[in-house]
Amino acid sequence: MKKILLVDDSALMRRVFCDIIKTDGRFSVEDEAYDGIQALGLLKQKNYDAVILDVNMPRMDGIELLKELKKNGIKARILMASTVTKEGAKITMDALELGAMDFVHKPEWSFKCKEEDFKNTFLDTLEAVSNSRIPDEKIRINTENTDKIKEMARKRAGQNNGRRIVAIAVSTGGPKALQSVIPLLPSDLAAPVVLVQHMPEGFTGSLAERLNSMSEISVKEGAEGEAIRSGTVYIARAGKHFNLVSRGRDTIINYTDEPSREGVKPCANYMYESLVSCGYDENICIVMTGMGSDGTEGIKNLKKSGKKTVVITQEGSSCVVNGMPRACANAGLSDSTVTLTQIAQEIILRVGVKQNGC
Repeated sequence: MKKILLVDDSALMRRVFCDIIKTDGRFSVEDEAYDGIQALGLLKQKNYDAVILDVNMPRMDGIELLKELKKNGIKARILMASTVTKEGAKITMDALELGAMDFVHKPEWSFKCKEEDFKNTFLDTLEAVSNSRIPDEKIRINTENTDKIKEMARKRAGQNNGRRIVAIAVSTGGPKALQSVIPLLPSDLAAPVVLVQHMPEGFTGSLAERLNSMSEISVKEGAEGEAIRSGTVYIARAGKHFNLVSRGRDTIINYTDEPSREGVKPCANYMYESLVSCGYDENICIVMTGMGSDGTEGIKNLKKSGKKTVVITQEGSSCVVNGMPRACANAGLSDSTVTLTQIAQEIILRVGVKQNGC
């Protein structure tokens, strides 16, 4: 049984979370804390399989606690309980950068926590976090090698004939992992990049803004009806399914509202399957860290269609949760398995850069 530390200044929310956890035999609330100072004291003395951490608390809030854990060298699997406000989404991105594994959207009203959708999402995410690998504090990226590959690609610009697209699927551990991939891509990448990151509604815009501020390449939340262009990363907006449709020579973003698939919305399977009807000469599919198996069925159907498809999976030891990449590899779909720090290099090598910036 997984031992949980619950940190929230609201006695009501602690009771609500405790009640949900008690319904599942996989977990037990070992201790409770009402602020970061009390939680820090407990984490200095005891080990937990997961910590559920509120953001806004008196004396020491969730962000301050994460900083203290890092300063004291205390490793913990943190699940943030976040609000969906714009400021809440920004703070959630800060928390993920500081080491939180994942987050759940805490409903504004406590009675909403009793709804089955929230309970299932909360417990599934808690399971993923409690079973996750605590990543190295500093991921060592060989930017020198990446720069050499960019230079080589620029010398060979125009030699990669045909239209290509990069399609990335990622879940638990993704926001942090993407910081080791997207900022290394050049602004003149000779293909568009589309990306499904499993997140609640209201958070994908903040993720796009954060990655855009760190990157050469342009990063944005994809808009309905938008024509995608090379040298831009389009992140699927949460709450709808992300599809691509052909319109002449253009490829257009189209959101649809089918029920959740694989328990998520957006689901990467839809994104991959929509590429069947698009006119790309090569589809480069990348499956990164995450729980479950999203992406596997979609890539399988894309390959069955006869479309030229290259599949790259993230190597297991560099994943926070090796669910999605392992499912894809076990299905015999992976053409190459690389570590997190090699993903950007693989993309640049396979796609190249635009000739004369065109």
